[in-house]
Amino acid sequence: MNKKIMNRFNGRYILGLTLVSVILIFAGCGAYWNASKNSSATNPKALNEKPSTPIVVDGVRTSYADIVEKTAPAVVQITAISSGGKSKKVDGNIPEDFFEQFPSMPQEHQPRRGFGSGVIVKNDGTILTNHHVIDEADKITVEMSDNKSYAAKVIGSDPPSDLAVLKIEGENFPFLNLGDSDQVRIGDIVLAIGNPLGIGQTVTSGIISAKGRRTGLGDGSSFQDFLQTDAPINQGNSGGALVNVKGELVGINSQILSNSAGGGSIGIGFAIPSNMSKTVMDQLIEFGKVQRGMLGVNIQDINSELAKTLELNEASGVIVSNVREGSAADKAGIKRGDIITKINGEIVEDGNLLRNKVAATKPETQITLTVIRDKKEQEIKVTLDEFKIEGAKEGQEKDTKTDEGKSTQNGKLGLSLQPITPEIGKALKIPAEVKGVVVMEVESGSPADEQGIIKGDVILEINRQSVANLEDVRSALEKSGDKTMLLLISRGGQTLFVTVKPNN
Repeated sequence: MNKKIMNRFNGRYILGLTLVSVILIFAGCGAYWNASKNSSATNPKALNEKPSTPIVVDGVRTSYADIVEKTAPAVVQITAISSGGKSKKVDGNIPEDFFEQFPSMPQEHQPRRGFGSGVIVKNDGTILTNHHVIDEADKITVEMSDNKSYAAKVIGSDPPSDLAVLKIEGENFPFLNLGDSDQVRIGDIVLAIGNPLGIGQTVTSGIISAKGRRTGLGDGSSFQDFLQTDAPINQGNSGGALVNVKGELVGINSQILSNSAGGGSIGIGFAIPSNMSKTVMDQLIEFGKVQRGMLGVNIQDINSELAKTLELNEASGVIVSNVREGSAADKAGIKRGDIITKINGEIVEDGNLLRNKVAATKPETQITLTVIRDKKEQEIKVTLDEFKIEGAKEGQEKDTKTDEGKSTQNGKLGLSLQPITPEIGKALKIPAEVKGVVVMEVESGSPADEQGIIKGDVILEINRQSVANLEDVRSALEKSGDKTMLLLISRGGQTLFVTVKPNN
């Protein structure tokens, strides 16, 4: 066979192989297309799987599905049932008038059901939630995201922090790791996961709006250091999780501010920081209660007017308005009028920070306070007492009508003052050893009125000088002239400093 014939043969052979290959490729594509169609028809979930990694487009995260997938199973629904009688309302409670629709039913014995949320924080079934979610409940049920239900028992509950620890029986539960809430920054992205209004698990997103917040809700024995968030939180979210983009628990959702009682979210929600939650949880598990340190002082924040009157360079720290006799502070030598600027070397920004730092320290622990006294800085070591919840303090305005004793009108401040008589002392429950003058009337719109001084207040000091009678008051006012004055007031058993700029 010559070369020319061989080349023709090779060309036809190659062409044939090429055509066969093309036919096979098309056939394979058709088979793949049909298989794909069949797979999609019989297995729709294959195209709808949750992502295991963050979805980022042009450097911007477009989904939090990976975080939700990781964290949501550890957030549970809590149903708290009370057998009846007096019971506090919890999130999602049936309305008070619900059973009035059924007159034939004995209303006083109807069980009350409340809904809230909780977070599993250990794989053994340890759950963190709010005290108010389970308060006075006779039966507590925990429902998981897979619809499995468990009976829960209360390990411990702490009203001052509004935290409670529950336990369900089992093992290898999904759980969340606690993050370091001290490292949370204003502007950080967070997700709120819970059971709003009993409708089922819901996820909302937002940012950290503020830190170290107090809401003013609750009694004077509560400890608040909230993280504020605009992630929508509604009734039933209480006890649920606030997580960061790492999937760490940074807060336990607790309260909201709303336009009306029982209203919904307006973008102002509050969560108990994870660090406070961990401290409370560990003590409830170990001791069944929370042990807190106590100084035994009344303090108030220093504003710009106080700082100016006290001749301070800046408005920071807190001023001691009262020291309880026999308290840890009293034994250590803390005095009324001392300005506390640091605790264990950490700057005291406000009274709430100091109070929380002291409370987070165990009783009998020695702390170091940096104090300014007579414009000189010094360090004082204090061994803390144990905090105990006291009875409600009287703060109501008292009726001090009396015709006895001399009084004086003071145009500079707009006050009518009178020495403490036995009758007035008894009416205001002023201890016999307390020396001062009582405010009988406050002129509307006067300097004293503008600063919140009210009838029944007892003025103990003016510009750090004791005033036991009206002559002492006149002398102090003359010395002060037209300068802003610093008054020490006793009100309802509490003392506070007030600055007043007199009329010219």
